[in-house]
Amino acid sequence: MWFFSTSNPRLTFGGFEGETKEEMYHHLSKEYYPKSIYITPEKSFNEVLADLKSNSFSYPFIVKPNVGMAGILFRKIDNEEHLKMYHRHVPVEYVVQEFINYPLEIGIFYYRYPEKKSGKISAFFLKKLPSIKGDGVSTIRELLQINKPEILEETVKFSPEHFLRILEKNEVFNLSFIGNRYHGSTFHDLSKFIDKELLKLFDRISLENDFYYGCYDIKCMSIEDLRQGRNFSILEFNGAGSIPNHVYTEKFTLIKAYREIIKHWKALYKISSYNHKTGHSYWGFLKGSVFLYTANKHFKILKEFDKKIILKNNPVRLGAIKN
Repeated sequence: MWFFSTSNPRLTFGGFEGETKEEMYHHLSKEYYPKSIYITPEKSFNEVLADLKSNSFSYPFIVKPNVGMAGILFRKIDNEEHLKMYHRHVPVEYVVQEFINYPLEIGIFYYRYPEKKSGKISAFFLKKLPSIKGDGVSTIRELLQINKPEILEETVKFSPEHFLRILEKNEVFNLSFIGNRYHGSTFHDLSKFIDKELLKLFDRISLENDFYYGCYDIKCMSIEDLRQGRNFSILEFNGAGSIPNHVYTEKFTLIKAYREIIKHWKALYKISSYNHKTGHSYWGFLKGSVFLYTANKHFKILKEFDKKIILKNNPVRLGAIKN
């Protein structure tokens, strides 16, 4: 049943779901991912501030649950008051992570058959965060009503003063810092830039952490810098549960998208089967079922607390924004 559990042997459940961020980063060289520390909800806020100081953190930075998904409880923290609110209400261990301010957010889907030293980059795509551009006259609320009515729900995380701010002419304001479809990002094909140098870099990274199948989420200064292995940071990498999100780029029709998904499932099966034959055990049905049940229960709790924090922090409601 859980054939994919052997796909990435160094990730819990093959990285399908429920693994920790700490576990991901543990298998990467520190040069490849943002500076990160882990905070338990039992700590006093003064202890949290002391941890930030001892690790030389400055605002803004990112916080997110150590076990999370789909951007639930992901926040960009701009000041001490925001952090205090977050720490007070988050019921689980979370990651404080350096904010990477590179302009491009990239997705790279990579897989490699274990018997080979080189793999394949099956997707290379740009993630465009939802944003609005100022005209020097209109408030953020007015710009949203005109230009982005389909993603107004993203703005429930804003504090009330955000909506009254007037953006300078041509000033770009991001509505979200989460590069996934659930939060309004769009994906755009970059496959023409895949080359030997890019593959060489991700072969090296993946060989170091025994990673065989999944997607890297990356921020970089430029595509050329990434190809040369400089000025980039891996925000996360996800294993067997990775969605081939490049099927949502302009390159794919529905039929082509299904074919691409099936191609990746076949690769996942072959990798998992090979690892099983070389000594990695499949998870049993009961073990996998209990793990998934526990993970889904955890995510449900996170969603509930995400809503609570929004309501505590922001009295402005979606209806008020629309009106």
